[in-house]
Amino acid sequence: MKISASIYSSKDGSIKDVAKNIEKYDIDCLHIDCNDNFSVFTDIEEIKNHTNLSIDLHLITSEPEKYYDKIKQLSISQVTFQYENLTDNFIFPADIAPKVGIAIMNDTPIDVFKQFSENATHILFMTTTPGVSGGAFNKHTFSKIRQFRTRFPEKEIHVDGGVNDKVSFILRNMGVHCAVIGSFLFKDHVGYSFLKLQSNEISSTYTAEDFMLEHEEIPILQENNFTFLELLQKIDDYGMGLAIISDDNKKLSGLITNADIRKALIKNFENIGHINPNDIINHNPVVVQDINTVQEIIKFVKKQSFPIQFLPVVDKDRKIKGLLRFNNLIKGEL
Repeated sequence: MKISASIYSSKDGSIKDVAKNIEKYDIDCLHIDCNDNFSVFTDIEEIKNHTNLSIDLHLITSEPEKYYDKIKQLSISQVTFQYENLTDNFIFPADIAPKVGIAIMNDTPIDVFKQFSENATHILFMTTTPGVSGGAFNKHTFSKIRQFRTRFPEKEIHVDGGVNDKVSFILRNMGVHCAVIGSFLFKDHVGYSFLKLQSNEISSTYTAEDFMLEHEEIPILQENNFTFLELLQKIDDYGMGLAIISDDNKKLSGLITNADIRKALIKNFENIGHINPNDIINHNPVVVQDINTVQEIIKFVKKQSFPIQFLPVVDKDRKIKGLLRFNNLIKGEL
């Protein structure tokens, strides 16, 4: 996950000095909020005169077109328009920067992105008030990220507001492309804070229930009530490489993975049509509870003797709640 440092969150030193300090670390770009203020571009010129950092510009204005010439002149790498400030006659300018996207507030539905989807490269989920540093992360954003990924799988997802080391792990796990970091990055030494954002050694109050794929988002089949073909179709429809099997009381009976199917096909190659899918269920999969914290989940995964790609999530009565996937984490991160 890329990190965009929100430079106006720093209260120490000049713009030039803060930017030069950030450049020492492996931070991807500088995030700059423009609350309808031309003076921001003076700061950008100063930054570009002293560093090679890319500029990630967030335009919060109802008249974005008055800034287009400056954006092109300064070769700004990325521009994001705040949706709620735009007028109805806004025309999306896909040619002013290599990356151009739309930012939305917590209460704005993701459906508004559709009108920009042809040209927009990304969405920016604002979990706090635009341009205001130090707010708390809104957990509802996890759900919106999942919904957006389903609707627009080719588009980048960016997040801004309240991102700290505890949130960072979850966003990385969810495949977020870029996180804007403000007050957390600058409250201590920048290098130390940056390392914490990349770390898995965290103490977090977030639980599996906060960021798991929920019941309606995952492939579930009822035990003794599906054919081998239906199993294959369910796995193909959801593209997760597995199906979760429930009993009559919606409790977890087990799961079937692509590996289980492959072994069954090899074993029954001469008689594939007679494979009983219930015979290939793994009735003892590793699971976590919905109340387990991120820290508990990480410790649990590390103790396993085999790679973990997914974990069913159950409640205390073993009823199916959801699924955690780890395919977005880089190899060896856990």
